[in-house]
Amino acid sequence: MNIHESEKLAGILTQKGYFPTEDNELADVIVFNTCCIRENAEQHAFGNLGALKYLKKKKPSLIIAVGGCMAQEEGTAEKIKESYPFVDIVFGTHNLELFGSYLDERLASKKRVFKITDDSGKIKEGLNPFRTSYPNAWVNIMQGCNNFCTYCIVPYVRGREKSRSKEAIFSEVQKLVLLGYKEVTLLGQNVNSYGKDLDGDVNFASLIDMLSEIRGDFRLRFMTNHPKDLTEDLVKAVANNKHCCHLIHLPVQSGSDRILKLMNRRYTSADYIEKVNLIKKYIPDCAITTDIMVGFPTETEQDFQDTLELVKKVGFSSAFTFVYSRRKGTVADKMEGQVSEDIKKDRIMRLVELCNEQTRIYSAKYLTKTVTVICEDYDKKKGLYLGRDEYGRMGYFKSDVNLIGELCNINITDVNGISLYGTLVTD
Repeated sequence: MNIHESEKLAGILTQKGYFPTEDNELADVIVFNTCCIRENAEQHAFGNLGALKYLKKKKPSLIIAVGGCMAQEEGTAEKIKESYPFVDIVFGTHNLELFGSYLDERLASKKRVFKITDDSGKIKEGLNPFRTSYPNAWVNIMQGCNNFCTYCIVPYVRGREKSRSKEAIFSEVQKLVLLGYKEVTLLGQNVNSYGKDLDGDVNFASLIDMLSEIRGDFRLRFMTNHPKDLTEDLVKAVANNKHCCHLIHLPVQSGSDRILKLMNRRYTSADYIEKVNLIKKYIPDCAITTDIMVGFPTETEQDFQDTLELVKKVGFSSAFTFVYSRRKGTVADKMEGQVSEDIKKDRIMRLVELCNEQTRIYSAKYLTKTVTVICEDYDKKKGLYLGRDEYGRMGYFKSDVNLIGELCNINITDVNGISLYGTLVTD
């Protein structure tokens, strides 16, 4: 999500005649598109911001802007205003599309611009992102979240769920395919609740069905899902859409029903297993990935063991594992029974060990097989091209010619965790 919003900001700047540079010394405008999901991300952003003080002193004409979730968070704009006087523009998540006008205002008035607005209730159309991820493209289908998981700050900085029209999404995806993009990822804080705020019979399953009508050879992905909104109709739609990758990211967060209730996730571990079985029923080869958190307030060893048991039962193809991070402004931050750092560290290490073992077992199935990847980059350190298969595994291979953007068949000769290594099939 943040990567794509950065592309939108870059698009605004390029339309004003700016062009990108990786050298801060040459930059006329530096924009921080921030995240505040975890406390360390916020601390990292403030650290990077402070490091630019010397550059602003050296080059007074430099415009420094801060936007995104952290800027939208209550009290942050005022903190930046008082503690970082060299910052010129601060804007939030609800008015990103107006960044160009804020830049004009700053240049014309020479005064600092602070614009943090409330949720407008509508998604602005018409932005032209400066896309940087070819042959992959990101497409926002909705913004915001209505779930209010007790550990999460997103609803407070992103606002309530609001969906784009099916027609606007279809048009954008179709245009990207015509431009040669080989993979499109639909984005939302909770993509499978798409359409609940729209009039008529509109939902995520019907959107997937509609996108199946687009002609062309491309892959379709989507993230992130909420288990409570994963319906049978949606799984059928994915199974019947030739463009959809057989990979579903389904965050579970915990295997303990007690902890899931405290998290306000609105499903049980049994409900989650039922969703997994639903996926396997209609898409037998589907890879299922997840997010898992340890150390949520009051989590006991038994709660953690319940999580390990669920992981063993599902057999995820890969998992993103996290230690619970307190966020000011969330319900969980005020809960009693915060788990000690030592216990969190012990549990995350045990969880990672189990998940890594499952990943190795899953990857081992690739040995000697030929898989199709979309070549997306070249790793200079390894001297290898790389691309993902439809199940999300990254494959590395040698080639004498640039194959970025091409569908490539590689025969897998070695595996290392979630990475595959193979030889290019040229027949």
